[in-house]
Amino acid sequence: MSQRNIGVTHQEFVEEACPIVEVIDHVAGKWSIGVLVAAAHGPVRFTELERLVNGISRRMLTLTLRKLERDGLLVRTVYPTVPPKVEYTLTDMARELHESLASLVDWAERHRTAITAARRTYDATTTP
Repeated sequence: MSQRNIGVTHQEFVEEACPIVEVIDHVAGKWSIGVLVAAAHGPVRFTELERLVNGISRRMLTLTLRKLERDGLLVRTVYPTVPPKVEYTLTDMARELHESLASLVDWAERHRTAITAARRTYDATTTP
């Protein structure tokens, strides 16, 4: 049995990959990204999020908002009015994440054609 990449120990891999995987699992979901993008331009109310995030149910929006708030990415502000007014705002950490996501979108748009071509080439050479 050969050991291919002896430059990285298991411990180093765990220390580097696990936090990345954990964060990506939380924020890379379809609904989380939609909520983060919708809230990126200022405080937003629940009903606005429901309208902006296409296809999300009220239950899923509630769960997503709670998860993002728990992770420190959203701040929920309740105003003492009748009926209560609730707004969601990105934290500084979430604004930084939004910038990173925008960079990833830029990268994907720049390389979309190359990725499509690579897939075609791969599929053509590996199809039985």
